[in-house]
Amino acid sequence: DVDIVPEAEDNKETNRRLDEISDYILVKMQETGIKCLWGTANMFSNPRFCNGAGSSNSADVFAFAAAQVKKALDITVKLGGKGYVFWGGREGYETLLNTDVKFEQENITRLMKMAVKYGRSIGFTGDFYIEPKPKEPMKHQYDFDAATAIGFLRQYGLDKDFKLNIEANHATLAGHTFEHDLRISAINGMLGSIDANQGDYLLGWDTDEFPFDVYTATMCMYEVLKAGGLTGGFNFDAKNRRPSYTVEDMFEGYILGMDTFALGLIKAAELIEDGRIDEFIVKRYASYRKTEMGKKILANETSLEELSAYAEKMGAPALPGSGKQENLQNIVNSILFG
Repeated sequence: DVDIVPEAEDNKETNRRLDEISDYILVKMQETGIKCLWGTANMFSNPRFCNGAGSSNSADVFAFAAAQVKKALDITVKLGGKGYVFWGGREGYETLLNTDVKFEQENITRLMKMAVKYGRSIGFTGDFYIEPKPKEPMKHQYDFDAATAIGFLRQYGLDKDFKLNIEANHATLAGHTFEHDLRISAINGMLGSIDANQGDYLLGWDTDEFPFDVYTATMCMYEVLKAGGLTGGFNFDAKNRRPSYTVEDMFEGYILGMDTFALGLIKAAELIEDGRIDEFIVKRYASYRKTEMGKKILANETSLEELSAYAEKMGAPALPGSGKQENLQNIVNSILFG
């Protein structure tokens, strides 16, 4: 919203400016065939959001945030957006000494439920997304990672309308690999959309670089293919490095990102077609499918008492089998580099 027009002194004028620029964007979309992936509202840059939007201690700030969400949803529907993203840039806290965490999380939920109700009332049929991030700008952010965000959505009954928008750099800031948060989202039916970028592993902040790591792109696309695809799409939440300041640099950045993920998609498909990784994983858990006790465990037909008696008769179990990590990594290299 306020990323595409300068914010005015009052909300009415800001909305007029948004109407004007979104009319222009719609014309350009019709001329080019370019589509809108999703919409969102910037509820973190202005100092009024120093304590968050939905999580703010001020009812007036909460109301202003709600007005921004309403207008952003209007424009998202107008431009045919497939999704709507909540990035809780400041939905969190600095210290528990001045914070009612339960109150703030419940208020965030109230804002999100209002957004769902309004969105559906104006014809928005897409998914709403939460974009997890562990920190920066706040010290503790409520949507820390995929698992935390999924738990939040389920706790407050939002999981029917919401999925996750996973960003690579946010996953690594949370101490995870990109593919970890993708897998956690996918196995919970919550993989919605992707912010395709990368961070610097040596820096502790969000650098939002254009992706060039083919390993990471390959494993990302591997997760997407194994999940059966996305309801959303890929957004390059990235910017050129400061010394790359020419128009050509901007184009090169997007070309780099697209080529990196295109190659990642090709190599991910080859990994799946190769079949050796899937075959190893099936074999690794074979004892649960091929032994009597393993079958009983999977069928929920045993108990601690029975398993304890089984363990006494068995004695010490054999080692569980090699994880073959180096062998599997070598398979990935052979697919990537022949």
